[in-house]
Amino acid sequence: MPFRIPDWLRYEIREKWERLAAKLLDVRRWLNRQNPRIIIGITVVTVLVLLTIVIGLLSGPKAPEIKEYKKAWFYDLNTSKLFVAKSKLIPPIEAPSGPLGNGKPAGVKAYVFSYTYEPNESERFIGFLETFTPEAKKNKSKSAKSKDDSAAELIKQWGEGRLVRRVEDEQWFAANSDEGRTIIEEAFLPNENGEHARYCPPQ
Repeated sequence: MPFRIPDWLRYEIREKWERLAAKLLDVRRWLNRQNPRIIIGITVVTVLVLLTIVIGLLSGPKAPEIKEYKKAWFYDLNTSKLFVAKSKLIPPIEAPSGPLGNGKPAGVKAYVFSYTYEPNESERFIGFLETFTPEAKKNKSKSAKSKDDSAAELIKQWGEGRLVRRVEDEQWFAANSDEGRTIIEEAFLPNENGEHARYCPPQ
């Protein structure tokens, strides 16, 4: 036999509901007649809150700021030692030891990494070296003054004449070649503890 609410309980629930509905109706009438400013105020606040939420959802999180370093690591091909120079310089640049045997500048860019947060000299390592062909260096200097910042143009500029190699290698490879991409990817591989390398800017 299904459970049936007793008549007296149904009557009591209905009576309480009618009383509550009457009170709510009285409050609404009172607000409409006596205090229209309260209604307007509540409406304005509600709209402002709604607008704030919508703007927050549409704008989304702020893009992280990319930190630009004024100094960068460079590598002296004559002495196999690191030195610091302005980050905007395009390699090859003059090195402390002077030019190479063929008269070309001996300074190339070095990408220095570490697996620790505040590494000492022994905890840093050179991921790879970077330089440019003479033509690419000339074009890169011109493009730095150009206003064309389209994504396609920047990608094209990045790959043109950029050469990379490991410290222990003798041969340079185009950065956008299979060998070049392998060299760059190797620098970012995790170590045996699963930690990823972080770039170490010069102090």
